[in-house]
Amino acid sequence: MISENALVVYKNKPALVKEKIDGKFAIAFADGSLVKVRDKDIELIHDGPIKNFNGIDNAHNEDKNKSDAIKEAWELLSGEASSLSLKEFSVFIFNEYTPSSAYSAYLVLQDGLYFSGNPDAIVPRNKDEVASEEEKRNEKQRETDDRVRFLNRIKECIKNPAKNPLSAEDRRFIQDIEALAYGKSAKSRTMKELGLGETPQEAHALLLKTGFWTPFVNPHPSRFDLSVSAVKVCPENPPAEDRRDLCRLAAFAIDSPWSNDPDDAVSAEKTKEGEILYVHIADTASSITFNSPAEKEARNRGATLYLPEITARMLSEEALPVFALGMSEKSNALTFKIKIDENGNAAETEVFPSIVKVRRMSYEQADIEMDSETGEALRDLHQLALKIFQRRTKNGAVNISLPEAHISVENKTVKITPHVQYRSAFLVRECMIAAGEGAGKWASSKDIAFPYISQEADVPHSVLSGFAGSMQLRKSMRPRVLSTKPGRHEGLGLDIYTQVTSPLRRYTDLLAHMQIRAFLRGEKPLGGDDLLIRLGYGEAAAVAAVQAERSSNNHWIMVYLSGKKDSVWDAVAIEKKGKGMQVIIPALALETQIALQKDVSPNDNLNLTLKSVNIPKGEAVFAQHLP
Repeated sequence: MISENALVVYKNKPALVKEKIDGKFAIAFADGSLVKVRDKDIELIHDGPIKNFNGIDNAHNEDKNKSDAIKEAWELLSGEASSLSLKEFSVFIFNEYTPSSAYSAYLVLQDGLYFSGNPDAIVPRNKDEVASEEEKRNEKQRETDDRVRFLNRIKECIKNPAKNPLSAEDRRFIQDIEALAYGKSAKSRTMKELGLGETPQEAHALLLKTGFWTPFVNPHPSRFDLSVSAVKVCPENPPAEDRRDLCRLAAFAIDSPWSNDPDDAVSAEKTKEGEILYVHIADTASSITFNSPAEKEARNRGATLYLPEITARMLSEEALPVFALGMSEKSNALTFKIKIDENGNAAETEVFPSIVKVRRMSYEQADIEMDSETGEALRDLHQLALKIFQRRTKNGAVNISLPEAHISVENKTVKITPHVQYRSAFLVRECMIAAGEGAGKWASSKDIAFPYISQEADVPHSVLSGFAGSMQLRKSMRPRVLSTKPGRHEGLGLDIYTQVTSPLRRYTDLLAHMQIRAFLRGEKPLGGDDLLIRLGYGEAAAVAAVQAERSSNNHWIMVYLSGKKDSVWDAVAIEKKGKGMQVIIPALALETQIALQKDVSPNDNLNLTLKSVNIPKGEAVFAQHLP
């Protein structure tokens, strides 16, 4: 029976019983707060009567004598078969049964080192259990002490990294900081204990300052939950099948010199039917089928992740020699034979498996050959591309031209190379767009569910020239839309469009190829709903890859600039932003904003001085350079 003014414990806190109302006890805590509880929710410690908490609220403060008494009691009771009540336990240890000693005895029981049970039956733990628990507690205390010493060391390191460097042994304490910097965790105990912000940027900055990371650690792919490891799943080899032999055609796979996954090539032919454009594509879907391991892996990745320091492919490295074009004397392909009419329209399209003889070359090599005596085939392709481009422009295509740059990282060196505007790059672009239009028309005519791409635009009536005008146009473009229904692509000036030319690099292209291949084999392609589900998964991963690439490129630009303080850069003014100006630095393809010291207009050339770089924040501060 629990009476008024008895000492009880509720949720491990001591309380005094004040009264019993409607079958519940009103209990008061040391801070004066009151709650009503059921009798089964409290444990009786002392019958009382007790007027206040004097001596009770600090009963847990153990001194050495009390600790010795507890251990001595455990040694004396070890081996005893009978149990003790809390009252007997209190008297045995402390030679008295008072509210204070009773609560102290209860805390000894709760501590669980030497005794176990409940207030009605307390028994000593055996020696092995006590020894094991003591070792655990000692280890925990050692870890706590080590952590305190580490926190002191890292604080000194922050003040003066050169004088107070951390050692490799400290890495175990910064794992939570690295997890935060990599975006694997939203919190960091260490950052919090140091009084620093729990953000990836703050964690990145601390890791750089303490020397655990160098600027050559790129955390951005991890922040978008992307893998940079190689794909383990290797697609099956394509089965033997009838293929149309197109080795008579001059087929060119033209790309950047650093590209090593050629998945498209182009040919042109003049026939009685008119001008024919052949776009030969890596025939990945000849063996990669729906729900195969390779298809699932590609869907999860969404796209090949191209980073300055590494390429993480959507398909395995082993897939390249099997599917890529021009890596052997003859290549299997899925060819899109497109009749281009006199107006540059993709009038008719035929799709079929083929075998082609592909010649690989860089844009620079293609431009040189285009001007040579042996470059007739490339000149024909270029003329065809011009016709396609002129027709698109007439149909309202939005042509944007802004600086681009290639960033590479090798042997702890960042290299940035501005893109050259090659004629052959224009040629390839227009041929790929024609293939996208032709494939879209073909799929629509066959009533096949297909990943169509549309885009809306709100082009201003007045557009500036130069980079400023291109930036206006870029801002006017709405995000592209993936759908199983065809729609107008305002940016390209086409009424129907899809992408099929990069099945080694983009999952949506691979998905389109699997739909085409299913139809050509006489099988039933996916329906619209099933296709949309796959599109959703693949596109989400592809968007993350694009974001990671942009963030990574910006990171490496910051690393490149970090050793170039006070360097001067040529820039072009784009648009006024309040009291500042948005500018672009063509050599870096970097857009930034500066405070104006001298007024300039859009498209004006100006010089900028690099003032500071913050790698974790991805920010470089430039100032207008005045003579």
